[in-house]
Amino acid sequence: MNLHFKASGHGRALVLLHGLFGSSDNWHYIALKLAEKFRVFALDQRNHGQSPHHAEMNYPLMAADVEKFFTVCGLESAAVIGHSMGGKTAMQLALQFPQRVDKLVVADMAPRGYAPAHDNIFAALLALNLPSFQTRQQIEDALAPEIPNLVLRRFLLKNLGRDSAGTFIWKINLDGLAGNYLRLGEPLVVSSPFAKPALFIRGGKSKYIKAEDEPLIYELFPRAQIQTMAESSHWVHADQPEEFLRLLRGFL
Repeated sequence: MNLHFKASGHGRALVLLHGLFGSSDNWHYIALKLAEKFRVFALDQRNHGQSPHHAEMNYPLMAADVEKFFTVCGLESAAVIGHSMGGKTAMQLALQFPQRVDKLVVADMAPRGYAPAHDNIFAALLALNLPSFQTRQQIEDALAPEIPNLVLRRFLLKNLGRDSAGTFIWKINLDGLAGNYLRLGEPLVVSSPFAKPALFIRGGKSKYIKAEDEPLIYELFPRAQIQTMAESSHWVHADQPEEFLRLLRGFL
């Protein structure tokens, strides 16, 4: 699968991978700043953004997508940064294709399995009859009872588009994501540890990386360091972008 991407800057290659329901746009500010010193590639993962849709979705496949991107773009290797689902893809890439990853940065995600936590979001989105709506505001209002968090609703609605007739459609493969959601919670497929440097950035107000996850992180990524951004939620790069950039620059 050929992934859609946005490229900017000059220098050593750096690849950015977004989380579930996201796209390359989520990295806009971070990419802008990193492009001052790096050649930055922000990717849309399969079934997201402008990348192709596919019925199958799991981390070995998603890592293979990114590895193919390296081949298509003529990149031998790069530093790879991933948030949430993208962090798991980045970890799988490092374990599956270690020659492609110079340094690994994982934003608020551990290599373990995760129980489903987005069932209500999928149910709310799948229940919408998009052709019946005339405006984005109507869709936002319809989601409000099930998704009362306004920031979350507006994040999700970034995935809205219109077809040639002007009818609302999902740019994401919503059915594909829902059908593979349990696969996205699975632990990584591991053959041997990743021996190069790795940085795990944990949100202090998030429960995605717990103290009990640290032994597994160090087992799979023996050169890992774990940094905590005390005032950040799961969205570390959005909550405190300057602190996130400071940690990135120090590591990269």
